[in-house]
Amino acid sequence: MDKSSHLRTPIKRARGHGSAHSGTQHFWLQRLSALALIPLSMWFMVVLLTRLIHADAAAIGQWLGNPIVALLMAALLLAMFVHSRLGIQTIIEDYVHSHAKKIIALLVLNLFTLGLGGASLMAIFHLHSTAI
Repeated sequence: MDKSSHLRTPIKRARGHGSAHSGTQHFWLQRLSALALIPLSMWFMVVLLTRLIHADAAAIGQWLGNPIVALLMAALLLAMFVHSRLGIQTIIEDYVHSHAKKIIALLVLNLFTLGLGGASLMAIFHLHSTAI
């Protein structure tokens, strides 16, 4: 410690050594994705129980041919993958104590989320484009 450090307040000494405010964005993104999931999940459950419960593959493909339906399904999947990724990231950061294991787990999580999310969105696009 230098001579002037004893003259600074504790908040002044601590400033700049924190989390760089990354937690706030994570917090709000998780809340927004949860908020988006409420109406999208309810919409999907109603459609699933009323229209798709006894539908065959052709009927589901025709249903996904509607651009609004395809857009809502893409929004549902996007919100699901974002929300689950953020939640699992929090669990990894809180409970994995080894720095190397934490980095590997977060990398696997990101690759898994991007891969599965991308494949899901591509499947919706493919089903939508073939139904038109």
